[in-house]
Amino acid sequence: MSVRRLTVDDWDELWPLVQGFGTGLTQADSRELYEELVDGPRWAAFGYDDDGLIGYAVVQDYGPHIRAGRRHQGRLHDLYVHPANRRTGVGRALLTAVTTWASTRVRYLEWQAHHERSAPFYEALGHQGTPCPQPDYPTFELEFPVPADRGSELRHVILNTPIGEPDGIDVGAEISRERAEER
Repeated sequence: MSVRRLTVDDWDELWPLVQGFGTGLTQADSRELYEELVDGPRWAAFGYDDDGLIGYAVVQDYGPHIRAGRRHQGRLHDLYVHPANRRTGVGRALLTAVTTWASTRVRYLEWQAHHERSAPFYEALGHQGTPCPQPDYPTFELEFPVPADRGSELRHVILNTPIGEPDGIDVGAEISRERAEER
């Protein structure tokens, strides 16, 4: 059981989860888009693998913003866990992978969540949504600190290794240990 970066080869296992989350695209159209995005430098897709994918998350690094300048925004597009596997730590592990990836690339990470179906999950993890033009979908935002030793530049590191089980592991400490070993 682990969270890992997804690749093009994961499509057949990912498609049922994408359908479960809800899509208006055909499988062929969705696959074509997935193949384009998953290998792109500004996208990351993570899956929770337990002898097969049971959850996934997709995040994007928007880069600098035309009106906000170097605000450097990221967006969590999807976070979905198969209903049979909810309330087991899978969603928390996926969100940890997303925020770890985003913290090395962007200054801000935002997402919207339905006020009844998914906002309570994020609130239980300590995040607070704010109203947005779609009243049923509060906006959540995280701001990541920019390390003083790197000035305004953010380190570009892509998480490619499994990060462990969702419960009973300090994912942040594990990633910090791996980064220290890389140096």
